[in-house]
Amino acid sequence: MNAASPQPAADVAVIGAGVVGSAIARELAGYELSVTLLEARADVGDGTSKANTAILHTGYDAKPGTLESRLVHAGYHLLSDYAAQTGIPVERTGALLVAWDADELAALPALKAKAAANGYDRCKTVDAAEVYRQVPDLGAGALGGLTVPDESIICTWTASLALATDARLRGTDLRLGHQVKSVRRDGDVTTLRCGSGDVPARWLINAAGLGCDEIDRMFGYDRFRVTPRRGELLVFDKLARPLVNTIVLPVPTSRGKGVLVSPTIYGNVMLGPTAEDLQDRTATGTSAAGFDFLLAKGRKLMPRLLQEEVTASYAGLRAAIDAGDYLIEADDEQRYVLVGGIRSTGLTSAMAIAEHVRDLLADAGLKLTPRSDLPGPPRMPNIGEAYPRPYQDQARIARDPAYGRIVCFCERATAGEIRDACRSVIPPADLGGLRRRTRAMNGRCQGFFCAAEVGALFESHSSTPHGKAQA
Repeated sequence: MNAASPQPAADVAVIGAGVVGSAIARELAGYELSVTLLEARADVGDGTSKANTAILHTGYDAKPGTLESRLVHAGYHLLSDYAAQTGIPVERTGALLVAWDADELAALPALKAKAAANGYDRCKTVDAAEVYRQVPDLGAGALGGLTVPDESIICTWTASLALATDARLRGTDLRLGHQVKSVRRDGDVTTLRCGSGDVPARWLINAAGLGCDEIDRMFGYDRFRVTPRRGELLVFDKLARPLVNTIVLPVPTSRGKGVLVSPTIYGNVMLGPTAEDLQDRTATGTSAAGFDFLLAKGRKLMPRLLQEEVTASYAGLRAAIDAGDYLIEADDEQRYVLVGGIRSTGLTSAMAIAEHVRDLLADAGLKLTPRSDLPGPPRMPNIGEAYPRPYQDQARIARDPAYGRIVCFCERATAGEIRDACRSVIPPADLGGLRRRTRAMNGRCQGFFCAAEVGALFESHSSTPHGKAQA
């Protein structure tokens, strides 16, 4: 029996298929390069990226002069344009920072000046009367505010999936379930040792999020530590949406940005997040203390909101590091780029980070020849509430009745959407992945009524070759 031939080395391997890693893979796949995208989990965007607060930031409050400020500012425009091309749901709701005491009120002019220093000059200070005109159901005691008209809400699930799908269509080799255990350098090639097999590559990009410090140490560094910062959020029923038509933000302090109230792209209202530093990098469960903390905040911010039903609570872990900026550095000798310390702003800045990494690679000598045969960007299914959904499209239903067969009544997800998700370029690996692609089981009943039928459809389409299954 002949021994297996050695696996050819990719030009670039990107570790981590969250929104940032997927954006990097997509960008590099636009050149005459072979690109491999590795993800330890069973799906793309299944780590920090899926539990983001889902705000497309203008970058008004970043620290001026930092790399984060520059990349968030650029990324806002890049992602806004890309969302329009691909159908990623975005709503330009604007935001309102609310001052609740004299110190916060006095800080507003400096925040407006800070926004201008970051290249955003559309903020305006407003008095208490204007605050309540914009958000009539806000709690008593607001003294004034600062408007940020271009802050937007976005579907973070679709953003991650669109970038990964685009990377895949451009030829990226996507390898799910590949957790990097160690690295071995041999000349110009580094082999990533994964539980699911070795992956050799000439250049390595570390966009591993919560695990980026562990990967960094495999390359001989000890320059930072990731602290998992748990952010818990409460999601209120869609009946609460008329209370909140803009993002209501606290005035940031040295302790962080605080708790916000925001509409979501799915028609709900979100309250959170908390900010709790942990040691366990897998602790994504919610807590009674977090629930109580958010309810107490909600009673002050918007008492009427608490009269509505909480339909879900969830928690995400952010990769906090002890630095005031993104940590993106290239090691030319090892052909290795670290992309670390990417906070919640990483959703907005992802495409600009990708261009920055591309430029670092070019400066390090990697030849970048643009491809002339790139496919167009993918058109993603709409799961946003402000845009027509399949169940509302009579012409589409006439062509394919599966789009008129609602399976999840809370979220109006149809059999046709579930079928399409299972046949997509990157199909869901489980029901959680299906939820992020269709909203099925994401509503008030959290799957209590529809889980059996959704699960049966998922199993049917996941086990049937494309083109043969019936919705």
